[in-house]
Amino acid sequence: FGFIKAQEYGERGHTVLLGDFVSAEDGTGIVHTAIAFGEDDFRLGAQYGLNVVNPVELDGTYDERIGPYAGRFVKDADDDLVEDLKARGRILKATKELHSYPHCWRSGNALIYYAKPAWYIATTKLRDELVAANQALDWHPEHIKDGRMGDWLSNNVDWALSRERYWGTPLPVWRCEEGHTHVIGSFDELEELSGVRLEDPHRPFVDEVGFPCPQCNQRMQRVPEVIDVWFDSGCMPFAQEHAPFENEDRFQAHFPADFICEGIDQTRGWFYSMLAVGTLLFGRASYEHVVCLGLLFDDHGRKMSKSLGNIVAPWDVIQRHGADAFRWYYFTSKQPWDGYRFSMDTICESVRLFLRQLWNVHAFLDRYESDGPHGGETDLDRWIKSRLAATVAEVTERMEAYDATFAGRAVADFVDDLSNWYVRRSRRRFWEGDPSAFATLRECMLTVAQLLAPFTPFVADEIWEDLGGDGDSVHLTDWPAAGERDLELETAMGIARETVRLGLAARGQAKVKVRQPLHEAVVVASGAERAAIERLGDVIASELNVKRLRFVAEADELGSYEIKPNYRTLGPRFGRAMPQVAAAVAGLDPAHVSSAARNNEAVRISVDGSDHALAPEDLLLSMQPLEGYQLEREGSHAVALELTLDEDLVREGLAREVVHAIQGARKDAGLDVSDRIALGLAGDEELLAAARAHEEYVTGEVLATSVDYGSANGQEARIEGRPLHISVTRV
Repeated sequence: FGFIKAQEYGERGHTVLLGDFVSAEDGTGIVHTAIAFGEDDFRLGAQYGLNVVNPVELDGTYDERIGPYAGRFVKDADDDLVEDLKARGRILKATKELHSYPHCWRSGNALIYYAKPAWYIATTKLRDELVAANQALDWHPEHIKDGRMGDWLSNNVDWALSRERYWGTPLPVWRCEEGHTHVIGSFDELEELSGVRLEDPHRPFVDEVGFPCPQCNQRMQRVPEVIDVWFDSGCMPFAQEHAPFENEDRFQAHFPADFICEGIDQTRGWFYSMLAVGTLLFGRASYEHVVCLGLLFDDHGRKMSKSLGNIVAPWDVIQRHGADAFRWYYFTSKQPWDGYRFSMDTICESVRLFLRQLWNVHAFLDRYESDGPHGGETDLDRWIKSRLAATVAEVTERMEAYDATFAGRAVADFVDDLSNWYVRRSRRRFWEGDPSAFATLRECMLTVAQLLAPFTPFVADEIWEDLGGDGDSVHLTDWPAAGERDLELETAMGIARETVRLGLAARGQAKVKVRQPLHEAVVVASGAERAAIERLGDVIASELNVKRLRFVAEADELGSYEIKPNYRTLGPRFGRAMPQVAAAVAGLDPAHVSSAARNNEAVRISVDGSDHALAPEDLLLSMQPLEGYQLEREGSHAVALELTLDEDLVREGLAREVVHAIQGARKDAGLDVSDRIALGLAGDEELLAAARAHEEYVTGEVLATSVDYGSANGQEARIEGRPLHISVTRV
């Protein structure tokens, strides 16, 4: 096309230029370049000294230089331009190719890269200072510092400050027709030069203000551009105080900010603008700590977007589950920068696993009165207070490290210990109104309310108010300080709970209900571990429902070992000789093999007259429990339960089943847990005999003031196939 002459571009106009951004792997390795319409093209033109020639108007149409195409939108003219080239024999081949092309993220319209003059801040001159300022920051996650943000700063380009819009902060640059410029630094300076005091400094009012040029005396007028809004955001720390013109002391008192939190995409937005403006003016970033937020995805793994129609309205979630459940989910489900795959079910889970458990403990404390005899502080009281002190210390340390996720999980772990161990193990003390138990649980719940205040503010304040915490609100109290810890007791309780876990697993393997008492549990323990278990022996025996604990020093004492060859490792090695290997392995001393395995030593066998060493992984060693016992083992820890039942144990087990059935009848009758009852029982004689034999236990558990055997008109329950008729009457 001859619309624009080659000389208008300069000496290298309409010539071939070398560009490293052109690939020779596809096509000819030759492309056209238009330096006004692409960053690579523009830089290439600057390298070769080409003039910027732009024949496209701001509305996307060709200007008068493009002859018959003038006034047409550039994309609409494509087909006619191709036909023009074909008609003049200037085209070899024309095809349409699918390729990546920029579009407006909001409207979806195709975009045109367009070189225009603009005002810039020469941030490249401060690249080293910007990098150094970033290095002084505490990033969460840490890899952003040298990764996404570090790369952005290392490859920093000058900041395009101006925007061609109507609304925004006017660029304070005035220019005369001779090209002289003057930058205004304050409203006072503008008034001094122009005699006009602006009430509103925005367009159109500011555009009407002019003054004589200090250099040539011609009238100066403001340039039409406004400032990039990201520059406004970067000025926030001092602009909000109108510093340095006033309130300088207030600005200094709050600069730099302790903490900034935004989406991870703000590394090139607010995080950058605050860092750049702070470094330009004060030699450092405007903040000290950064927490990045990840993206939100729907339950199909797609990024949430209005355009996709897959966003979830926050108010819908809050209406269904409450604001605190919503907050708790986001705080504790994962680290905030990892992003979230959201669904309503996940919020339900956070309610079920934590908030409901927390509220049940609160309701339990609120249900009973501490009007019984003072039982004194127990090991369980001292243990939960030590756990509370540890939790306060951990939550404080994690929060100060901007780690709300593991801080929240630490609170959840404590509430689980409080509910499933302390309250459950202390239930009878609460029934009896022991003031020590009430005081301990109240102290724990009030401190939990303080720890939860930043996470679940409404639930925390409700608990604080219900329990009579000091002041009007938990949010007006000081952050709790960690108390003293009893590490020895914490360790002992941990050992005891591990012993209980193994014992209950053994019950599960044997399919024996926990309500069925057993004679004994045999525990592998010695030294400090045995001392810890003996200290808390009553707790362990009660949890496992055994009459006594017995100790052995080695797990070998709880059963006999069975040894088999590992065919996976030995088969390829011995091939057809495996029958002889299996026979030799069967003849090994199990105790010797067990000892060798613990010490990671080899054992030796003889096969066809040859000596062979077998490593621990070549042998499968399994323990068979003693006859009449069920064994559960994990590492060096093991618990075996004696499963043999005599008549007394069977009767006691039935009595416990009767209690369980009566508790169900109480619940069905809508009785409060503290209501006293008159109890009637009828039905299977063996069940009634068990209830009579353990009447004191039965009446104490179900709060019965009297029992009438043989007459009951209430509901029927079945225990191991036997009928039991139960009537409960509030007294």
